[in-house]
Amino acid sequence: MSDRTIERGEVLWTPPADALDTTREGRFLQWVNETRGLALGTHEDLWAWSVADLGAFWQAVWDYFEVQSHSPHTTALASREMPGASWFPGATLNYAEHMLGTSEDTDRVAVVGVSQTRADVELTFGELRDQVARARTVLAGMGVGRGDRVVAYLPNIPETLVAFLATASLGAVWASCATELGPRSVVDRFAQVEPTVLLVTGGYVYGKKVIDRRDEVAAVRAELPGVAHVVDVGYGPYAVPDAEDWQALLREVTPEPMAFEAVPFDHPLFVLFSSGTTGQPKAIVHGHGGILLEHLKNHALSWDMGPDDRMLWFSTTAWMMWNALVSSLLVRASIVMVDGNPMWPDVAWQWSLAERTGATIMGASPGWVMACRKAGIVPRSDYDLAVRLVGSAGAPLPPEGYAWVLDAVGEHVMLNVGSGGTDVCSGIVQNHPLLPVYAGEISGRALGVDVHAFDEAGQEVVGELGELVITSPMPSMPIGFWGDPDGARYRDAYFDHYPGVWRHGDWIVFNDNGSCHVAGRSDATLNRGGVRLGTAEFYRVVEELDGVADSLVVHLEDPAGGNGELILFVALDTGVELDDALRRTIAGALRGSLSPRHVPDRIVELPVVPRNLTGKKLELPVKRILGGAPLEQVASRDALAVPTSLDPVVDLAKELGR
Repeated sequence: MSDRTIERGEVLWTPPADALDTTREGRFLQWVNETRGLALGTHEDLWAWSVADLGAFWQAVWDYFEVQSHSPHTTALASREMPGASWFPGATLNYAEHMLGTSEDTDRVAVVGVSQTRADVELTFGELRDQVARARTVLAGMGVGRGDRVVAYLPNIPETLVAFLATASLGAVWASCATELGPRSVVDRFAQVEPTVLLVTGGYVYGKKVIDRRDEVAAVRAELPGVAHVVDVGYGPYAVPDAEDWQALLREVTPEPMAFEAVPFDHPLFVLFSSGTTGQPKAIVHGHGGILLEHLKNHALSWDMGPDDRMLWFSTTAWMMWNALVSSLLVRASIVMVDGNPMWPDVAWQWSLAERTGATIMGASPGWVMACRKAGIVPRSDYDLAVRLVGSAGAPLPPEGYAWVLDAVGEHVMLNVGSGGTDVCSGIVQNHPLLPVYAGEISGRALGVDVHAFDEAGQEVVGELGELVITSPMPSMPIGFWGDPDGARYRDAYFDHYPGVWRHGDWIVFNDNGSCHVAGRSDATLNRGGVRLGTAEFYRVVEELDGVADSLVVHLEDPAGGNGELILFVALDTGVELDDALRRTIAGALRGSLSPRHVPDRIVELPVVPRNLTGKKLELPVKRILGGAPLEQVASRDALAVPTSLDPVVDLAKELGR
């Protein structure tokens, strides 16, 4: 582990002097000035205009990226009301049409599929378009049409992308679950949307392990009586009994000419599901137009992505990053689709994969960054990398993680840390190529996102913790929740606390310079003696200590108004014991770095910290169990990265008499 110390807010990277000419955000800013008669000079200027005149900004995005519409719209934004904003009324379009390129792209590589199950697969844009046309004809022959649902219990492989784009081209609605999800969790999600077609695989290889999922597939299909077609995509070592053969269907069909159903801007494109660790997963519906515009803007202007780039970001099909990954095709970048164990044969494997595939933009989760740092990995000297931008999301990245990327990957590399989520399928606050990179901070607000921190009374705060809120609509805000006809669940999820204002559920601090840091979920905030602290601050201290591999903290409030009980759970490195000396070290570090109030009342060792399948720590479920809630009401084992990870918490609750 590097011994370099770093202070939050320290400038680690600054945009080059010619950034206005060499970055896509810079060129977009100049184009806006030229075509709209403005005089914007900085990212902050561009952001301020983007939220002050939302309609003009999103119309500029539409024009700049030459969105293809089959009928004209009357205005960009007919109503700013939230919920219920009306975007581009009259327009009809199709997301898939923008993904497949033109004749100029035919011979360019679009997809590289890397797998521990089979040899690499490579598709050009022309080959991808041919496969999508075939898949479209197959699905149409199964009766799939506008508004029907196609669901996939599949890994992150090119077959999944082909089926998704074919579904979208028909105006049908897509939803996917990762193959590691158990049957109960899959049914909890898919049953909500009542699918017509279920795409599956009988198994796969994860590292050295051969995984048989035929029993799980059988359990899922038994609970989805409305499914007319179960289709095995032909991936992995096991065939699903009595399923239709996807590969044979694609080979044998005579494809109709590629066509795209023209749908309204807010026609459903796909359904994303919340984690399901605090109740039934929310079925979050995203639309063609909103995702198209948001991902064009995000990928080009925040990630600085274009046709010369290749994106490698490990994801499963259960995470919104899968949708963001494949949308790289919108800006004609190519993508690396990875299936398997991202830590096999060792923690450095993804760096060797970046070298082998020529990735220029790479995703790196905060947990993986810190694991690489702890292991002493130095990618810039160990690999011949083309990586110029590293993205990180999913959890706060400590300042030491920022320093490691610049030191170990390369000082030329732009670190793009962001925070957003499934709810908007994009970033809300992000780094940008026209902004400096500050250690431990996110550089600024995403364009077109009117995001602020509010106190309990609904007043904006700067320099102190507040609720992350969005005060103006975004095109990629959900159309609604599936099965919520009057919108009651949707309003309760985002608009119950501040009427007319989106409450995201994160705790955030904005600084005077516009940078910010997310301090954890607002429902997991630690409030001891009136001193509020986000859990991310806690983890930064604890997980830097030798011997501590991972941690989770919860605060159990005292109804009588006392300090309550602060409980810290730790997972330790192999061979490390939670003895009195380590307890004193942990307590001393927290007392010195945070405050005496934040010394835990109890430190408990766990074999593994409970996380969901996308790697998020399950603070609220742990807190609810310790408050007396039964496990079955708190979380589904199928939704946990390690199904037994909450069992020791249940045992502790019993010990405490809860």
